[in-house]
Amino acid sequence: MHHGLDRLNSAAPRAAEEALRACCGSRRWIERIAAHRPYPDLDALLAAADEAAYDLTPADLAEALAGEQAAHHPPLAADSGDPAGPPGPGTLAAYTALRAAHAAYESKFGHVFVICLDSFAPEEALGQVLAAIRVRLTHEPDEERAVTADETRRLARGRLARLVTEAAPVPDAQGCPGA
Repeated sequence: MHHGLDRLNSAAPRAAEEALRACCGSRRWIERIAAHRPYPDLDALLAAADEAAYDLTPADLAEALAGEQAAHHPPLAADSGDPAGPPGPGTLAAYTALRAAHAAYESKFGHVFVICLDSFAPEEALGQVLAAIRVRLTHEPDEERAVTADETRRLARGRLARLVTEAAPVPDAQGCPGA
């Protein structure tokens, strides 16, 4: 068993919820994952996270997306391993296009663009985001809501796995960051 999973399982309710907030901004998702502890293993935790994400209402999804925006995740967030800013002049045009595409997306759909880049190498992230946002700008609102919900689920799943498998500070039973 992962030491981080042990700490999440034994954390005080508020401390567990605070740790889970970094994974998904939906209060309902957070409360559901925290309430069903302890999890016997990572697979059970991820299955519960998926189930909770599939059950998000449109209001829950909007809350999660507001959490993404409030967290100020850059367009190529730390989830992808990509730097927050352009690495050099060769990609300036791509980053300019990305900013314009993000603005167009937010204008059309009324929320931030989210994408999980866990399966891509960091050097592929910019191209993947640009391609995805261009495709998703062609979606109708209902179709995009479904894609956004799935990307939000995938982001939460990846963040949750990292929370309990990496040396990240997961609260201990007293609600203090663990070692």
